[in-house]
Amino acid sequence: MPVLFASSNVVVMRRFSFCLLLVFSIGRPAYSAEPAIQRDLSYAKINGVDLKLDFYPSQADGVSPLIVWVHGGAWRAGDKRNVPIKRLTGQGFSIATLNYRLSGTARFPAQTEDIKAGIRFLRAHAARFEIDPDRIVIAGASAGGHLAALVGVSDGVQTVENLAMGNAEISSHVSAIVSLYGASNLLTILSQSTPHGLSDREPALKLLLGDLPTGAPEAARLASPVQHVDPSDPPLLLIHGDQDPQMPINQSHELEGAYQRAGLDVTFHVLHGAAHGGNAFYDDQHLKLIADWIRSRLD
Repeated sequence: MPVLFASSNVVVMRRFSFCLLLVFSIGRPAYSAEPAIQRDLSYAKINGVDLKLDFYPSQADGVSPLIVWVHGGAWRAGDKRNVPIKRLTGQGFSIATLNYRLSGTARFPAQTEDIKAGIRFLRAHAARFEIDPDRIVIAGASAGGHLAALVGVSDGVQTVENLAMGNAEISSHVSAIVSLYGASNLLTILSQSTPHGLSDREPALKLLLGDLPTGAPEAARLASPVQHVDPSDPPLLLIHGDQDPQMPINQSHELEGAYQRAGLDVTFHVLHGAAHGGNAFYDDQHLKLIADWIRSRLD
């Protein structure tokens, strides 16, 4: 009898546990995994080399705006997998990150040619990626911030775009630009730089342009966003630290001034005490600032 009694208790307890599980499961939403990241998608080919992007789908349902993220690395380094803004997929944005030809492989304007080809590819395949082709934003940091600004303000400038890379009938226009601590005027950047900044900028510019800006003034002018600003350019958000030892904050001030003179929509957010990059730019507060600003310009 004791054994039978113990066995009965086990059966009762199992039934009770099952009932509790059933009760607490009622009304609980089913688990839903985040959409899968699509990696290493070929968006163009140049000189026999595939250029690739990663696509981070929005966690929201339906068609979403797209942020094209351009990584930094002094134009000569960096990779598309460095995506400090990827949490914005939880704010209803899809993100595409591009690898582009680095300056050790190809001089400017190879970098803008590649990025513009990536935008054309993404817009051409908007239905596949469930993105809105009329709400594409370009953003980047450091050298990526410079390239994002340059791509954004140079719509229709044939000398920085290579339509032979594919989707020639598709526009590379963007609806807004976000540039974090990027360059804007390669003709003035060295005169504004600290000695520490010069040690980074001079070799980087030589690789990008083939020489220092004084030795390659036409290339430096073509690579400077301030030289391309006109009244048709999209809204611009600039974010820069006022203690940046590598990229002079005056570079952002110059682009802000060019926008203001053209009567364009520009917002300049200064991070007091911030240097060149770091978590301060990508904490919840500043990602919200970026998301809110983009939404306000796309609506």
